Amino acid sequence: MAPLEDLAAFAAVARHGGFRGAARATGTSASRLSEALRRLEARLGVRLMHRTTRSIRPTEAGARLLARLRPALDDLDQALDAVNAARDKPAGRLRLNVPISAARLVLPRIVPPFLEAYPDIELEVVAEDRFVDVLAEGFDAGIRYGERLEGDMVAVPIGPRTQRFAAAASRAYLEQHGRPRHPRDLLRHACLRGRFSSGFAPPWEFVRAGESVKPEVRGPLVVGLGGAVDLAVDAAIAGTGIVYLFEDWLQPFFSRGELEPVLPAWWPSFSGPFLYYAGRRQLPAPLRAFVDFVKQQAAGDEGVA
Repeated sequence: MAPLEDLAAFAAVARHGGFRGAARATGTSASRLSEALRRLEARLGVRLMHRTTRSIRPTEAGARLLARLRPALDDLDQALDAVNAARDKPAGRLRLNVPISAARLVLPRIVPPFLEAYPDIELEVVAEDRFVDVLAEGFDAGIRYGERLEGDMVAVPIGPRTQRFAAAASRAYLEQHGRPRHPRDLLRHACLRGRFSSGFAPPWEFVRAGESVKPEVRGPLVVGLGGAVDLAVDAAIAGTGIVYLFEDWLQPFFSRGELEPVLPAWWPSFSGPFLYYAGRRQLPAPLRAFVDFVKQQAAGDEGVA
């Protein structure tokens, strides 16, 4: 009988389409997974994977083995999860994929008390601006906004239920260039814009009394909507132009007087984010603990309100 570890390594490599993705998902090294696959193929006397410099995919024999193997591994995972759930404190690793905005604005209120309540859980958070298949990339759950939720996923509200986008600039900039009175006035201003790694540049939208305006703004700076967002904020503070971002992101700069609100009566509201995950009969114990914690925190916030 082939060792279970080697079988699990084969299934992980097939699921994630390569050694690197499988290594990230399983918390091991690509070389260790490669050795496990070679060991399994030698033991069975058959090639299980077609390997090229660009891809790796199951052979016909590998696909047949995988079809029978996946249900068995799922049953094993559920059995281990059931044992874990019976512990006084759930243990194990929980991997989340979240937007950078959620890592900055949503998780700081949740993560510290969650880890204090569950000291045996290791939480791994990957924050990025690209939208990924959380299951294919080895994550247990993700945080997304409603328009990005897959239809077959379970969604649980997390964080503020209503948020706003806000425009802001330094007092020096506004005194030199004038304060916009209508969103169309932004066409005459230097606007500091953002773009996702996919190339999509979200429009600046303003809403008031049923009127929606999306001016095609221009400006001297475009930043990646990820790690470079703070550069746009710093540039706005320095007087380079007007920035458009989450109100919660900009609030500390408003409070310190480093930035002034621009067109606040026009700031649009939108629904808050969701924690989403695959609907399974039994969730892994760390994920179940996190989901329950998020629900309890949301109920507590409603009670306070």
